[in-house]
Amino acid sequence: MNLRNFSFILCVVTPSAMAQLADKEGISGEIALTTGFASSTSNFNTEGEDTISSEYQKGSSDNGFMAFPLGSIAYTFGQELNQQVYAGTTRQDIATGTVVLEVGYKYQFDSRMVVDVSILPTVMSSKTWANPYLVDSARTETDASGNAFRFKVNNIAGSNFTIDSAYATKDIENDDVVDVLKRDADTIYLKGQYRLPLSRTSFVLPSVIYQSSSADGKASSYDQYGAEVSFFKIMQRHQLVLTAGYNQRTFGAENPIYTEIRKDNKLSFFAAYEYTKFMDWQDWSFISFAGYSSTDSNITFYDESEYIVTVGLNYKF
Repeated sequence: MNLRNFSFILCVVTPSAMAQLADKEGISGEIALTTGFASSTSNFNTEGEDTISSEYQKGSSDNGFMAFPLGSIAYTFGQELNQQVYAGTTRQDIATGTVVLEVGYKYQFDSRMVVDVSILPTVMSSKTWANPYLVDSARTETDASGNAFRFKVNNIAGSNFTIDSAYATKDIENDDVVDVLKRDADTIYLKGQYRLPLSRTSFVLPSVIYQSSSADGKASSYDQYGAEVSFFKIMQRHQLVLTAGYNQRTFGAENPIYTEIRKDNKLSFFAAYEYTKFMDWQDWSFISFAGYSSTDSNITFYDESEYIVTVGLNYKF
């Protein structure tokens, strides 16, 4: 079961007008233990069926219960608490639907602009089929690996604008497909956001997204355009985040198996909830998350869907 594209919630993001990167100097962080149920339908899911009878069939489904930890740790320093090194899954990403392990450094200027540079050591690591299109024989797994680097500027020049960018490489260890479908790739990601306050306890975060992947095979290269909007609401101990996203991906050449150019449309919806000071424990909170995503392609083989529902406890230190 591949849950890479699902998001989880630890807490609503800290308001961007905060004076420092943390409340105090030294080590801080949080850890969550979460359990839930998830389902994934895809022809590229290596935990699904390893044998297919046609390259035109829909993907197989895989589902089950799971338990997993999430969290982060940071060390904040500087006379104005304006520098920080960190590792883990950051709350800003989690709240808006992205779960990636990061190791990075932040610097906050007097204008409250924050420059954030990081590496993402696991985001490109996964299992995939060496030849996803192999029919009537068991497909074999192979490793996908790579490196990803991120550069983010929050509150540009003191404004509510944020730019998030990344560069990633991907390498398929045994890519047993025809040349035009080869999947080794370099990818560029750009995301622009604007934080729009609605009241003292709520705000909207609209985003526009562009992604370009240049693969060894032109039929695996693509350009993607998308949009996303998140709504944040704090109601005393209750915190809620709702996110909806849409993107369209067009590939660079005709797929030789299907004799047409692949085009994908993806919709995603997320709802996350947190109840702070759970059972009147000052540093504990109850967390819950539900998400759904669906990819509709003009080629049925690439249709995918995923959903997840979780509950858990989070401890902040």
